Amino acid sequence: MTRADGLVPDPDSTTVLLPGMGCSERLWADLALEQALTPRLTEPSLTDQVGRLLDELPSRFALVGLSLGAVVAMALTRTAPERVRRLVLLSTNPYAPTEQQLRDWRRTRSRLAAGVSARQVQQELLPMLLTASTLRSRPAVVETTLAMAADVGEAELDAQLRLQATRVDERPGLRNVRCPTLVVAARHDRLCPLDRHAEVVTLVPGARLQVVEHAAHLSPLEEAHTVRRLVGDRLSGG
Repeated sequence: MTRADGLVPDPDSTTVLLPGMGCSERLWADLALEQALTPRLTEPSLTDQVGRLLDELPSRFALVGLSLGAVVAMALTRTAPERVRRLVLLSTNPYAPTEQQLRDWRRTRSRLAAGVSARQVQQELLPMLLTASTLRSRPAVVETTLAMAADVGEAELDAQLRLQATRVDERPGLRNVRCPTLVVAARHDRLCPLDRHAEVVTLVPGARLQVVEHAAHLSPLEEAHTVRRLVGDRLSGG
């Protein structure tokens, strides 16, 4: 895999950024990381997605994932721990899907098949993705959130919903993680609450938990400066 500038990345300094469902590389724009790769989540199963990434990514890399991207990051680290130098997990949940989640994802897939757009789906999710304050007073952040869904599009969102349904309980594998790990929770995240992140930290040896106080699920958009500092410190060895 090459960077946008056409250069082959150095595996010792490459960072892989995995976005959440319905999110694109815009999610990471304010992190300003050099030598960053932003693969898309396009495969309909967790096994296929991890396999494709391992085929395409450099031999070693730092790994940052949010939400579904963090689920894939946990699975990738479980599958090939020797390839992950550092790990950052944001706004995520290590549990297998619930029956209610599976029903909701099937319903959303049916709506997409009936002609509802990815942007429309994201519009309905806004209260779960962003804080009420951002929804009221930061239209640029709201528009970025909707634009990401348009970037992803209906076919890719459908694949991501199928991928979600193949998730497994990642907690047993987290006990075997040996790379430096940071877990970032957002105080107002209604999709992936703080206790899920605290549990990850109890499982991963030496992991650290940081809480972003004024953000919901998409903390890199709402609190870009804070997330940039936390992620940058972890990736640089802090």
